[in-house]
Amino acid sequence: MGQLITTSAQLGEVLRGRRKARRVSQQELAVKLGISQSRLSTLESDPAGLTLDRLLALASVLGLEIVIQDRAAAAPRRKPEW
Repeated sequence: MGQLITTSAQLGEVLRGRRKARRVSQQELAVKLGISQSRLSTLESDPAGLTLDRLLALASVLGLEIVIQDRAAAAPRRKPEW
């Protein structure tokens, strides 16, 4: 199942949720990435500071992949029923 990300805050939520779902502490993940636990905490709460290389490494360690696709090729989105 894919996750559409439109803001950096959403990215942080997805990364934090995936880490927790895999039962990995911030400290364990930080060691795998070669960064401090406090830096990982900052990146989860404000991922706007992530470099592409760091995002790709983080995704890989969490078992995720990054997909870029044309909006027209994406599945049609349902409009909210208000």
